Amino acid sequence: MITARGAPHGLHSSGCASLDSAPRGENRRTMMPATTALRQRSRTLIVAATVPLALAALLADDVRVRRQLDAARKDPLTGLPGRDVLMDRTARLARTHREHLHVLVADADGLKSINDTLGHAAGDTLIAAIGHRIGAWAAVRGGLAARLGGDEFAAALFLPPAATVREIAVLRELLAQPVDHDGQTLRPAVSIGAARAVDLPDTASASRLLRGADMAMYRVKTREKPSGYVATRQDAYTPTVHGRRPGRPGTHLTVG
Repeated sequence: MITARGAPHGLHSSGCASLDSAPRGENRRTMMPATTALRQRSRTLIVAATVPLALAALLADDVRVRRQLDAARKDPLTGLPGRDVLMDRTARLARTHREHLHVLVADADGLKSINDTLGHAAGDTLIAAIGHRIGAWAAVRGGLAARLGGDEFAAALFLPPAATVREIAVLRELLAQPVDHDGQTLRPAVSIGAARAVDLPDTASASRLLRGADMAMYRVKTREKPSGYVATRQDAYTPTVHGRRPGRPGTHLTVG
């Protein structure tokens, strides 16, 4: 009778080979490759699942940052971008169809009186309405409007040179439409000036175009020129005081 004690090496009492009887380490050598492969496959699956998630997170962060930057570059009252965005767009437009490029500057008249008599909330309502209207007017024509600050706005767009005066009249009429504020009717009055790239040297920059339009607007506001006035080369190259148009508060030059 065969017993476990007297059995030949590797046999149980049942006569079967025992895993424990195999040479030490043999089973480990047999099982390790499969275990390692399983672990490597698990790592691969984890990485494969993690990388897209990480990329998605990075893209989401990028989109969020871009939106925050866009929001930061927009005026909260009107939703319009600021001067820097307008200058960038104007410079890019100037590289394509310069002969049709226009820059317009619009400035609200009598805003201080409204603020003084009806309060700054009424003034904000008026500014918001002007901003929304000039933004829509420019967008319909494929252009871009911006709020330069205070009650001053600008737009860059393509227009046939022959249509400049007519389009200024259209915009002026649009901006003059009544605005409701808490049951009170506000009647905006806006001075508008324009500059055409075709009237200036080919080397004229976007800021030079804006300066010309700003000067034209100022001449209309002071009634030196009629509504619909378009800047000349002299207007665009008028000397400034610390970068500000002559006639603005804080400057001492007079318009020549």
